[in-house]
Amino acid sequence: MPRCRRKVSAIVCVICTTVLCLNTLIVLRLSNTATLVEGDGGSQPHPVQDLGDSAGLAHLPAWRKRLNKSNYTSDTSPEGEGVGVGDHEPYKLNYMPPQKATEGDSEKTLKHGQENHKNVSSNPRTFKSNYSDQKLDNFLRVLNRINNESFPFSTYDGVPYLKFLRMYRKSSRRRGFGLPVYKNYKGVTNWERFHMGIHQYGLYSQEDHYIDDLLKDLATLPVVDVEQKEGGTQLKLILTFTDEGQSLFKPRRFPRTYETPPDHFYFVDFERHNAEIAAFNLDRVLGFHRVPPTAGRKINMTHDIKRFADHKLVKTFFYSPAGNVCFHGSCSYYCDTTHAICGNPDTSEASLATFLPPEKIAPRKTWRNPWKRSYSKHRKAYWEVYDDLCDKVRSRPPYNTGRRLLDIMDMTVFDFLTGNMDRHHYETFLDFGNETFLMHLDNGRSFGKTKHDEMSILAPINQCCLIRHSTFIKLVKMYRGPESLSSVMRRVLSADMISPVLLDPFLDALDRRVMKILQIVMDCVNRRGQPYKSVIIDDFF
Repeated sequence: MPRCRRKVSAIVCVICTTVLCLNTLIVLRLSNTATLVEGDGGSQPHPVQDLGDSAGLAHLPAWRKRLNKSNYTSDTSPEGEGVGVGDHEPYKLNYMPPQKATEGDSEKTLKHGQENHKNVSSNPRTFKSNYSDQKLDNFLRVLNRINNESFPFSTYDGVPYLKFLRMYRKSSRRRGFGLPVYKNYKGVTNWERFHMGIHQYGLYSQEDHYIDDLLKDLATLPVVDVEQKEGGTQLKLILTFTDEGQSLFKPRRFPRTYETPPDHFYFVDFERHNAEIAAFNLDRVLGFHRVPPTAGRKINMTHDIKRFADHKLVKTFFYSPAGNVCFHGSCSYYCDTTHAICGNPDTSEASLATFLPPEKIAPRKTWRNPWKRSYSKHRKAYWEVYDDLCDKVRSRPPYNTGRRLLDIMDMTVFDFLTGNMDRHHYETFLDFGNETFLMHLDNGRSFGKTKHDEMSILAPINQCCLIRHSTFIKLVKMYRGPESLSSVMRRVLSADMISPVLLDPFLDALDRRVMKILQIVMDCVNRRGQPYKSVIIDDFF
């Protein structure tokens, strides 16, 4: 027995010695890896280099970030709602919220905050994007530190964007009153429910689920009547469906890869059917709800159009040399054989936008956009030459009070993201007075360029140094992630019948433009010495 005990003791000693050696090797290996993460200085953090406005920020791989979890919280939100990154995110990490600053923090802290944070190694962004700016990251970090209540960026870092939008809308939901004509009216079809749901602050609300049913109707309901819409420079048709609903038809002219030629003026650019669809979905993603519901549809030129068209439109149908069914209609420009709309052989695509209520029962007012372009090949508009237009606009109604000027800024954000330079007018419902939203109609000349960002579209924000707080928060959320605007739009547009609506280069441009809008706001606060409270205005919309 003693001999057996000695053998067992020897075996136990060998095992313990082996385990201790392995643990020592693992600790040494991890310490070496941690040194790689922290930099050459060992425990000292590696300083962040200032890469300039347009330079990209190098992100550490996810496996390296997981080695040091002291900078991150758990995957659940502080409220205990389990706000974690979805399955489509590369990894689940939330940043610790910064300490709240006192109310007496000066604007000087915000102005010089970037310099104070240049040696901070933690990156506030939670996903890897193709477009990032170190100065902008530092600016947002300082905003969050000065007023975490108004700028709770880190609180929502792990929340997918659409969930964030629902959470954010709950705290600022407003409907106002609806159109008086529908006060005692009960609709049964989806387009009637849409008309009844138009209210003082939007064409519809986030929780109006009938919008999805309406989009399905636009894409599938049989057509019973076709007529050509009068006015405009390019061909548009009015389609009537079996439920008596109507839509505005814009045909496919070009493949998805077509871009606006660099020598074309904005007022001679062709309208794109997919741009209308993408503009509606972008408006919905931004939570504006100011574009009528628009969907894509596969159209049979003979069965859906020619069969129900009047004699004047039918006369413009012909067979091309390739044997395809074509037509061109009648309009001011681009309605001839050279610019005909052709099927393959008789099937094509189109965008269908829901009609608004007739003006006889829901009258609308058309307003001139203060930053309208000149529409001349030889001269520029006043605001393109002088920077003081905003001072003049602020002093006269309806821009001197209420929400109208901030709505112009929202429209500017929307147009810059889509690349639309053709916003000469906008409309409002007369029944809602001046305290109402602006409708973003006619977006066919959007999404024309992938590599060029037309910075002149941002002139209202640049000259007024003004942006709505809710819009700013949404842009920051898409800039920080975990989802970029391009990824959200890619997922939303995939549900459309003619998907893909936009190709990747057009979607990627959205992320670059989000960053540039935020850089303009940063410039207003920092370089122009404006207090952030006078630039980022919270009017609870």
